[in-house]
Amino acid sequence: MKKILFSTLLSSSLLLAACSAEESQGTIEIEDTESTQQDSADIEGSAENTEDTEESTEETEGDAEDTTDEESEDEVSEAPERLYKVTDNLAYISVIDGKEANKNVALLTYDDAPDKHALEIANILVEKDAPAIFFVNGMYLESDEGKEALKEIYDMGFTIGNHTQTHASLQSISEEKQKEEIMRTSELVEEITGTPPRFFRAPFGQNTDYSKQLVKEEGMSLMNWTYGYDWEPEYQDAAALTDIMLNTELLVPGSNLLMHDRTWTTEATPAIIDGLREKDYELLDPELIQSVDSESEEQVNE
Repeated sequence: MKKILFSTLLSSSLLLAACSAEESQGTIEIEDTESTQQDSADIEGSAENTEDTEESTEETEGDAEDTTDEESEDEVSEAPERLYKVTDNLAYISVIDGKEANKNVALLTYDDAPDKHALEIANILVEKDAPAIFFVNGMYLESDEGKEALKEIYDMGFTIGNHTQTHASLQSISEEKQKEEIMRTSELVEEITGTPPRFFRAPFGQNTDYSKQLVKEEGMSLMNWTYGYDWEPEYQDAAALTDIMLNTELLVPGSNLLMHDRTWTTEATPAIIDGLREKDYELLDPELIQSVDSESEEQVNE
């Protein structure tokens, strides 16, 4: 009887233990399922955030592209339209046929730069809001000081022209030497400013058939001048130079005024600018002058 009772109690205990174990396992499975569902939710949330980030990045890139396009359009719209050209005799500036522009203009040019006074002249021109071309000799661009001066003049907004390397008379040297004189200066100007010169002025106005062809091939226009006096002894004085530059009968609409990197020219520049304006001359921006015959408005705006 005791054996039967003990056997019954043992069976009951084993049954209860088995049930407890099953309940315990069921609880673990539920907790694992909830954890898995939470992990899935986290993953889905991360995926949504990733999609949002990608969309935001695409929108930012799109905005950047739009901004770049707008900037490019602004650059194109700001490109100058060439309204003037150098006359066939290289002495004057005239309005291009079919263009509408002020004919009563005068062009300021300074040769032999940057020797000693070009930077000072440039500062005076900036103060007077007067544009000009600085025709440079490459020999002045070999030194760090010369390079810095030219870069500063260019950064002020002035046009830089080629006046040969050593101011040699082109008619007295070989074609090979002519090429060296012209090309070396163009290379230095572009190296320093990032922009090649668009105009060429031969020393003493002495061009050759070879130099004319080379200059054209290099995309530059030949340019001499209408008048100039500052190398003559009687005009190496600011007052005398100012008087002749303003009152010569050679001053006419489209005149191309030749001056140099000299002390007296520097001193005379403010009065020359004021006098030209009093005579109702507009000081011509060289960027409005066509550099070669083949240059067109479409090329400028590309």
